[in-house]
Amino acid sequence: MTPIEDGFSWLFEKEDMARHRADWMTGSDDVILEFLKDSGAGHNYQGIANNFEDRGIDISYKTITRRIPKLREAGLVRVLPGEGKYYAITERGEAYLEGEADLRDLDEPE
Repeated sequence: MTPIEDGFSWLFEKEDMARHRADWMTGSDDVILEFLKDSGAGHNYQGIANNFEDRGIDISYKTITRRIPKLREAGLVRVLPGEGKYYAITERGEAYLEGEADLRDLDEPE
């Protein structure tokens, strides 16, 4: 595990869950995707950051604002319709978390 993943070992404890992440993805991406999946709701950047702070998850607002656009371009996160930008996980994002989507050949979004 990477140092980031070590800090979130609760996220990676399922031994039967083999995630195949793209080279450009980080442990923070997994944490963001897990949060969006578990919450079942859309959140804006600040809402995600507030929830992380409340839960003691050490991922900054700045990291969230850098990672979400990449996850969106990769098809793992989507913007919900309506006013403002609220993000939710996509089916592809959920498939990745469940080990059902292999992202190793996915090019890095710009």
